[in-house]
Amino acid sequence: CIGAGYVGGPSMAVIADRCPNLDIKVIDKNIERIAKWNSENLDELPIYEPGLKEVIKRVRNINLYFSTELEKNIAEADMIFISVNTPTKSRGIGAGKASDLKWIESCSRLIGEYSIGNTIIVEKSTLPVKTAETIKSILDSFCDKTNLDNDKIKRFSILSNPEFLAEGTAISDLENPDRVLIGGEDAKAINTLKEIYLNWIKDYKIITTDL
Repeated sequence: CIGAGYVGGPSMAVIADRCPNLDIKVIDKNIERIAKWNSENLDELPIYEPGLKEVIKRVRNINLYFSTELEKNIAEADMIFISVNTPTKSRGIGAGKASDLKWIESCSRLIGEYSIGNTIIVEKSTLPVKTAETIKSILDSFCDKTNLDNDKIKRFSILSNPEFLAEGTAISDLENPDRVLIGGEDAKAINTLKEIYLNWIKDYKIITTDL
């Protein structure tokens, strides 16, 4: 997961807790934030949510890891969640109203450059409709290329999986959601993400659609 903020950290902690067979890496270029996620003092976590400390205590450094090593972890990932901030634009068209997608676009370019082989990309932040198409257009420019030290052709499957969280109830919202929404064009990729959620969520609560 790229982004150790309010969506990325708790979401990946719950997935790690419910899916002990998966290795979850949360990466962020913010050194101070990652240090807080790794602090032995759980009161120093960068986010306070009831139940979060207990989840982190169970899974951190077992199958949940926090790191600033973007390039290495992107290259190793089979599935990448994008959970970065999307502030309101401060200038240009839509200033004061529209979402600023600069961090989404920046992450997409990093993924395009450093990923290896087939990678599923999951848009996790709550974003404007059609943001997944922006991610896809960026990653399409990297398709059919290889890394300098690897001959595996790059391929990407883009999914949209918005998070519905409320401050103060984030962990319970993640553990007992009203629904999980997955949008995409690749049925195999959709099913791969769905199988993760099926570890603790009933099938009828998982809704699939197109992008």
